[in-house]
Amino acid sequence: MIKGKQSLSFTQAPFLISSGCVVGSKEAKGPLGKHVDMFNTDDLFGEKTWEAAESTMQKEACVIALGKAHVETEEVRYLFGGDLLRQGIATSMGVETLQIPMFGLYGACSTSGEALALASMAVAAGYGSNLLAVTSSHFGSAEKEFRFPLGYANQRPLSAQWTVTGSGAFLVGTAKSHVRVAGVTVGKIVDYGLKDSQNMGACMAPAATDTIVQNFIDFGRGPEDYDRIITGDLGKIGRTILWDLAEKKGYQLKEKHLDCGLLIYDHEKQDTHAGGSGCGCAAVTLSAYILPKLAKGEWKRVLFVPTGALLSTVSFNEGESVPGIAHGIVLEHC
Repeated sequence: MIKGKQSLSFTQAPFLISSGCVVGSKEAKGPLGKHVDMFNTDDLFGEKTWEAAESTMQKEACVIALGKAHVETEEVRYLFGGDLLRQGIATSMGVETLQIPMFGLYGACSTSGEALALASMAVAAGYGSNLLAVTSSHFGSAEKEFRFPLGYANQRPLSAQWTVTGSGAFLVGTAKSHVRVAGVTVGKIVDYGLKDSQNMGACMAPAATDTIVQNFIDFGRGPEDYDRIITGDLGKIGRTILWDLAEKKGYQLKEKHLDCGLLIYDHEKQDTHAGGSGCGCAAVTLSAYILPKLAKGEWKRVLFVPTGALLSTVSFNEGESVPGIAHGIVLEHC
């Protein structure tokens, strides 16, 4: 199962049995809106706070994924989940009612990749036949946590990205489906010394490049071996940096590359500046857009690379740089 320096290849591949995604009003009006499972028009989902709304999204996404597979919560061995908030409260309070043994994760916007990698590894190792991977983000809660409360009405630079209000949950298990997790490339911390928290695409692009190139090396592949290479939320700026860095390493990614942050919104009609971001960005796009294409056989093999900027208000206020990380998930049509 061990491939090269950072990767695993699953001989008895775990399957992505089902998924569920929930989004807010802005995302519902975007290109993927007609493909999501649930949305709410006021972004509060019947709750009084943004944080509680995010927890509700996570719970509903999990319930939808389980419902599609006709799996009860008692049949799920473990849950891997995380979000952007301090101490992962959106996840812990969101999945509390499900009463599934839980591993709380933090990989910033790469959390969907981290959760899928760990769930797949656990299934492949025989530690459970049904595992859940879930993550979420919310524009209101993320702005309050990392930047300014919405009431400040502060201006955002053109390099800034719009945090996706959304949650995606995935049931990973042994039951055969049309999509399998064929392998993973676990990312490492990559830090180019950038300190601009309003330009996270630039901060994350080096980590995305590192993971993608390492995947090629570990599996003996190149861009031509994938129908698409899809990053999590590099946006307009991070995308071009990724192309440039990969070209310097001898790989042309432009023809095969897509970015979830550029897929989830209509950038002609919706003002998001550099694109979408947040844990929910990659998770929702995977559920609503990528998996259906794999299931139908339109794409045979995809390298899904959620990206994360590992900053906090503490590290930013202390003048630290913003490290990046990215995890690669090899998805194949069955």
